[in-house]
Amino acid sequence: MRRILICAFVTFALAFLASVPRAQPASGTPKLVVLIVVDQMRGDYVDRFQHEWTGGLKRLVRDGAWFRHAAYPYLTTVTCAGHATVSTGTFPKTHGIIQNAWWDRDRQAMVTCTSDPASKNIGYGGLVPGGDSARNLLVPTFADVMRTEHGARIVTLALKARSAIMLAGHGGEATWLTDTLDGWETSSMYGDGKPIPAVKAYVDAHPIDADFGKTWTRLLPPATYHEVVDKTGEAPPSPWGATFPHVLLGRSDRPDAEYHALWERSPYADEYIARMAAALVETRGLGTHDTTDVLGVSFSTPDLIGHAFGPRSQEIHDAYAHLDRTLAEFLDRLDHVIGRDRYAVALSADHGVTEVPEQAVKAGKDAGRIDAGALAGAIESAAQTALGPGRYVARENGNDAYFLPGVYEKLKQTVGALDAIVKAAHAVPGVAQVFTAEQVSSSASTAGPLRAANLSFVLQRSGDLVIVPKPGWIFSTSGTTHGTSSDDDQHVPIILYGVGVRRGTYSDPATPADVAPTLAALVGVTLSRTAAVPYPSR
Repeated sequence: MRRILICAFVTFALAFLASVPRAQPASGTPKLVVLIVVDQMRGDYVDRFQHEWTGGLKRLVRDGAWFRHAAYPYLTTVTCAGHATVSTGTFPKTHGIIQNAWWDRDRQAMVTCTSDPASKNIGYGGLVPGGDSARNLLVPTFADVMRTEHGARIVTLALKARSAIMLAGHGGEATWLTDTLDGWETSSMYGDGKPIPAVKAYVDAHPIDADFGKTWTRLLPPATYHEVVDKTGEAPPSPWGATFPHVLLGRSDRPDAEYHALWERSPYADEYIARMAAALVETRGLGTHDTTDVLGVSFSTPDLIGHAFGPRSQEIHDAYAHLDRTLAEFLDRLDHVIGRDRYAVALSADHGVTEVPEQAVKAGKDAGRIDAGALAGAIESAAQTALGPGRYVARENGNDAYFLPGVYEKLKQTVGALDAIVKAAHAVPGVAQVFTAEQVSSSASTAGPLRAANLSFVLQRSGDLVIVPKPGWIFSTSGTTHGTSSDDDQHVPIILYGVGVRRGTYSDPATPADVAPTLAALVGVTLSRTAAVPYPSR
């Protein structure tokens, strides 16, 4: 097959790259690859807001390659799975990250996607509990390949641990915000197993408490915000009200946990992440080596705002107006430090988001909230009918329902038991389909809900039953969320920009799993697209 490089981008280029043999570095190979994931960026946001953009988002769309119809083809569209898909070029059934957290059958407890008992978290403001790494990620990331095979320097950062970690993979330098007041952290699995001096210097000089007392007001002229001010079903964080302005204060006259929660839900957090990333490019010397270095940045704030206010809110509209300006400053800094013709950017999202159900219902749509308790109860009741009195359900976790040890085998051996349970679960309002683990794992479907469930399924981690919600229906009890196979949750943008990228708008199907192999082809490396044994810890 003829060598395909981004500078010769053609129709279906992203899809074709899965079968492209090892490419050789082009003369225009970037010195730095910047992988940006915007947490909860629906694909239609570009169409809705781009006419107002004047900064970085406008530059990327105008001068880059925009894939308008990119979408995740799998069921469980959540943050950890999305970041792992973007960074590895594989889907959850291969990379192993099925959820943000799942039920561990051996421990009989929930575990997070980054949980690692063998590692210790290291805070920049003091000791922090727990241990996180990419131990549960079963294949290498693009950054892993660049680091282990080509000596690249890897730097990733985000508010969320799962975002920074999944972009980095199994090494490099990953930084995220703690769940406490201790500020930023990493873990013993990254860097040299101790605080990175450049990160410490930055966070010490730029405390997030400096934004205490600031007010988030609308950036654009009031007439620009055409959203109907219907706040039904939204869940603004306390003490914010339903409408602007939103003041960054806590319960006392000094920064506290409540202030930190508000700060993360304001555009100031994205601004901080972008400034910190630009500073680390310079202080860590990214883009100054013989190979191509990798910077991974995840902007988590749109997700936190979107959960609270929904995709049709003035808040989410304004968040992207701010992000446009934030990325303008970031790209301008890269132009100055690296050189405009010496870096490449890939921007995508980890998932979209469903409309606030109450607002969707008012608009005449079929929507609602799936009662997780009622779902678990229906499954439990049907199991008791089949097996007799007792407790049989271990955990209901969104799209996955787990039975206690040994129960699923008994149900399979009891005539009609699983069929009755599936029927009972299917009768719960908002449930579109219910599949058994065998149906999902053995499926050869190439489209539809069963195919989507199969791409999200890992036998050792997924549920005994897989629940497929109806479009517009969510498990969240307030605000809104994502995690389904609806177009609202699956459809996200892909934008490539910079060295070797041919600008244009592309209407051909693509998925975020195409991003990593595309970047690999651009810099002349090969990614594994097949399953691997659990990746060894460093």
